[in-house]
Amino acid sequence: MSKLDKNVWILMLAGAFGMCVAPLVVFIGGIVGTTLAPTPGLATLPVAALVIGTAMAVVPVARAMQAYGRKKVFLINSVFSALGSLACGAAVYAGSFWLFCLGVVCLGASLAVIQQFRFAAMESVSPGHAASAASRVLLGGLVAAFLGPELAHVGKDIFDADFAGSFVLLCASSLAGGALLLLYKPVALVSSSEDVRGGGRRLSVIVKQPVLWAAVMSAGVGYAVMSYIMTATPVSMHHMDGHSLADTKWVIQSHIVAMFLPSFFSGRLIERYGAPKIMLAGLIAYLVCGVIALSGKDLMHYWLGLILLGIGWNFLFVAGTALLPQSYRGEERFKVQGLNDFVVFGFQAIASLSSGVVIFNFGWDNLVWLALPMLLLQLFIMANWQRSEWRA
Repeated sequence: MSKLDKNVWILMLAGAFGMCVAPLVVFIGGIVGTTLAPTPGLATLPVAALVIGTAMAVVPVARAMQAYGRKKVFLINSVFSALGSLACGAAVYAGSFWLFCLGVVCLGASLAVIQQFRFAAMESVSPGHAASAASRVLLGGLVAAFLGPELAHVGKDIFDADFAGSFVLLCASSLAGGALLLLYKPVALVSSSEDVRGGGRRLSVIVKQPVLWAAVMSAGVGYAVMSYIMTATPVSMHHMDGHSLADTKWVIQSHIVAMFLPSFFSGRLIERYGAPKIMLAGLIAYLVCGVIALSGKDLMHYWLGLILLGIGWNFLFVAGTALLPQSYRGEERFKVQGLNDFVVFGFQAIASLSSGVVIFNFGWDNLVWLALPMLLLQLFIMANWQRSEWRA
């Protein structure tokens, strides 16, 4: 196999089924929204609702895991995700836009639990293999990249209402992931320097570390820019530029593959060259993505731009995740991980919400230009962190 623990492989496989939620909703959320929304500006709200649900749930999820353990929360979540999928299907069948958005919020909350898979994987291996464990879990997204949109496509015509059956199939996928999680064995971490029950340092002390914000914002900016552009892509391609649904699906699937395929090697790159260089490589990929997106609206412009968007996300997200443990002790992990995911998915929620407004009111080119300040923000934070490291 490899030096990675069996838990890592179980979490990767379970994640492959659980993460189908995201590509499925990204692929058809805006399309369903365009059909059901009372106004065009709300068409991408279902995609934003997915992220809002994640952002709302990350802190309660971290507290639940601290109180009840990871495995119990993982298993309960698979059932919750299945029920949320059925609620979305019922909403589409009934033609209720707001009920559909509420169901997607529940699916987003289920993703907050699945996001904890990467931390559970890192806890299952030695610190030297943490980046590889986190990136390996993300490989489950490769399966989800194909399976999620295929569930949407295959389920489209099962019922009279388009795509209602897609969410019934998503329900089955969630339950399959839960069945695999029965094999997961939690790892107890005990700190030798602090009483675990004391919770370690106060959060107000922890947040003063530049390394914390370099890690958090690497993942936060990575997710925000990726979600901002990706959310608008199906609307821009299919509804504004007239590209076919099949071409739109291909671009989104290719993008999601590009998000997770680098996980075969991004963890090892981080362990060899360090997080700062991989973060910088991610920002460069985003910059080139913007250049391509501004150069035209042909199919290949969208495809190449979204490929680079996926690669940039992987480098920024995995590097930030691997760096985060340097900012906390074992007994502090749940509150710091909760803070991290709240910031990351809060940024993503704002980006997703603004994406629909920007694409309908200002167009594709202006949407791409408005992503630039986020890249500059991350460069500034990285420079501040490196400066603090040199002084130390």
